[in-house]
Amino acid sequence: MAKRDFYEVLGLQKGADEKALKAAYRNHAKKFHPDANPGDKAAEAKFKEISEAYDILKDPQKKAAYDRFGHQAFENGAGGGHRPGGAGFGPEFNSSMSDIFEDLFGDFMGGGGQRTSQRGRGGGGAARGADLRYNMEISLTEAYSGKTAQIRVPTSVSCDTCKGSGAKPGTSPKTCTTCKGAGAVRSQSGFFTVERACPTCQGRGQVISDPCSTCAGQGRVTKERNLSVNIPQGVEDGTRIRLANEGEAGLRGGPTGDLYIFLTVRPHEFFQRDGADLFCKVPISMAVATLGGEIEVPTIDGKKARVTIAEGAQTGKQFRLKGKGMPVLRSSQAGDMYIQVNVETPVNLSRRQREILKEFSEEARSNSPESEGFFAKAKAFWDGFGS
Repeated sequence: MAKRDFYEVLGLQKGADEKALKAAYRNHAKKFHPDANPGDKAAEAKFKEISEAYDILKDPQKKAAYDRFGHQAFENGAGGGHRPGGAGFGPEFNSSMSDIFEDLFGDFMGGGGQRTSQRGRGGGGAARGADLRYNMEISLTEAYSGKTAQIRVPTSVSCDTCKGSGAKPGTSPKTCTTCKGAGAVRSQSGFFTVERACPTCQGRGQVISDPCSTCAGQGRVTKERNLSVNIPQGVEDGTRIRLANEGEAGLRGGPTGDLYIFLTVRPHEFFQRDGADLFCKVPISMAVATLGGEIEVPTIDGKKARVTIAEGAQTGKQFRLKGKGMPVLRSSQAGDMYIQVNVETPVNLSRRQREILKEFSEEARSNSPESEGFFAKAKAFWDGFGS
């Protein structure tokens, strides 16, 4: 029976690129994989066919030969061990499939990602320490000026007794006899080779027969440390600061993790922040709003700023103080501060104050153009309904 075109097998057009080939193979292989179709001979045959097609087309040199000569390029053994029809699963197939499934089926086949991490540890028995998180709350004024904070962090540090090796002083870890120091073992499952962490050494590649009594063979002990953290000017809520090599000590002498400081900026009683700008709502009396005047407002640096209020100021009027906002992180620039006035209605009036306001109200017929305009329009609105 004539062999189908490899591109047709994968459902692609001739000349498809590497990304398209990998995506098509992933979809077809998962669908027809023998483990997903136990006892289904048709699915097994289909799986062999798509595996052979992908194994040829994923190799740039083989793909170029196939694009030019088709199946003839691999007849009479020219295909690097692939027999016509793709029949059988010999050593060559197992070797190529190992590469394919390491790339595509890490989770599906049970731990490709784990295999990589175990190899990264292999031989030395040392694993990198975990990264740590520390939550710190600061005030807005501290975010403005910056600060150096002292913190206490409970963490794992290298054991002084064994110098981080985990072995009793005078002894040393030995190479694991099960995995020969590789940290991983392989087992054959049908025509697949499955790799997993060595059960004897838990993927470290070494075993300790005489562990250190201080750290119980871990190479690290729990201890509180005092650290100094520099908070730069202009930090915002949610800023993350990384302290390299200040995390948890590595297992059995492995590299130390990092410490991440996550900052929370407390709300301020006067200021609301928007990026580098600050906003401050300031109440003013009706008299100041009407006649004008000067007011003093606080600034984030603890000083005062004078703001001139013009006659007839209305609620919501904004004044900008250039450069009086927050510093921009890692920059010489600074934001602005915006003052928004809120005209306050007087309460608890005395008899004399009531008399004065009543007299003012009777004579202030043309001093409130906005309210007069509104009620004039309202009257026309009501009259329209009446007619």
